[in-house]
Amino acid sequence: MSTARSPFLSSLGKKYLMALTGLFLVTFLIVHLAGNLLLYKSAESFNVYSEFMATNALIRVLEIGLVLGFGAHIIDGILLTRANRKARPEAYVKYEIKQTAVSFSRYMAVSGTIILAFLVVHLRSFTIEHRFINPGKETAYDLVTNAFAFGWGGWYWLFYVVAIMLLGFHLNHGFQSAFQSLGFNHKRYSPLLKKVGVGISTLLVAGFISLPIYFRFIHNV
Repeated sequence: MSTARSPFLSSLGKKYLMALTGLFLVTFLIVHLAGNLLLYKSAESFNVYSEFMATNALIRVLEIGLVLGFGAHIIDGILLTRANRKARPEAYVKYEIKQTAVSFSRYMAVSGTIILAFLVVHLRSFTIEHRFINPGKETAYDLVTNAFAFGWGGWYWLFYVVAIMLLGFHLNHGFQSAFQSLGFNHKRYSPLLKKVGVGISTLLVAGFISLPIYFRFIHNV
């Protein structure tokens, strides 16, 4: 019994699951940003994209997979955090990872909790509002751009920017940790993976935060 369960319940199994779901969510964020950047192209382009995302059957199936991925990542993170707190803390050094990155790893659970709160607010403000609460009241383009420009008395943009910046730190550390958990810890490849992680997280943060800043301070001027 314990042998059959060990791949899923062991500490190593949880780390593998955390790594794989984390990389899956990074892929989602890249695709999500690509769609959001259509806001710069035109209202029509973004509305067509949003309509496709809301009505396509295949997207519905993928969204279920996304929810399961988020759920697995969150639950696994909670289990790992509890396990780490129960165990006696022991210092360890990862290959060529600076002390600042190691220090931030201690706050991954906290940052993950804040990001989860942001996700709930984000889904309520856009997806749930547009699809279920007030469908047809505003176009997707108007809903998003108005939220960035005027939401929360003109302060939603700041909440969004701060949350995305925190997400960037979470992604940067998580990306490097994911490959280490999967066994990619080599003097030749680890520095490259570190640079890739920094690059991906930086580009994602820059892309996402550019939108609220643009629609809050530039678009309506």
